[in-house]
Amino acid sequence: MKCDAVVLAAGYSSRMGTGKMAMSINNTTVLGSVLETLLDVCGKIVVVGGHDYKSIEAVTKKYDGVMLVENKDYDLGMFSSVKRGVKEMTGDFFLIPGDYPAVKQSTYLSLIEGSGDFVVPVFRGRKGHPVLIKGNLISALNSEPIESNLKVFRDKCKTDFIEVDDEGVLLDIDTREDYEHIKEIIGRRNQIEN
Repeated sequence: MKCDAVVLAAGYSSRMGTGKMAMSINNTTVLGSVLETLLDVCGKIVVVGGHDYKSIEAVTKKYDGVMLVENKDYDLGMFSSVKRGVKEMTGDFFLIPGDYPAVKQSTYLSLIEGSGDFVVPVFRGRKGHPVLIKGNLISALNSEPIESNLKVFRDKCKTDFIEVDDEGVLLDIDTREDYEHIKEIIGRRNQIEN
């Protein structure tokens, strides 16, 4: 069963000091790495851009099957981007911030097996990303107030927590140190696989 996906890429990257989505990683970009992992698993991938829209557009146009939409309200926070992306969904979909380039494809496939309406990966007791949201929640998500957030929404749902062997579900890029650490992890993983 293939799912669709919403990838959030509208933020300011303020702690990074530069547009992190277009930074180089794993012979592509941070955002490109997320998209390449999703392409084999997903039918439709929607990237939500906002701040630094042009650089996001430059990354996404390299990929067939990836649609870029603009969140003009990105300054209202991440949930505004969630709501913008959900407008393009019709069935089950993954939701992932675009700065999680180390998530394994096997994690996405594990989440599809989850039985809840909202499925969350857990690595060594810590919840992470991506999440899988079933299509029957789309209308409720569309109705959720913009000042809400994903955790508040999740806590109203039948949620399934799936243990995964993937530290990538916890690894996002907020700082230069995060970026270097994730590059090292992906590099080590590639050496083992090749």
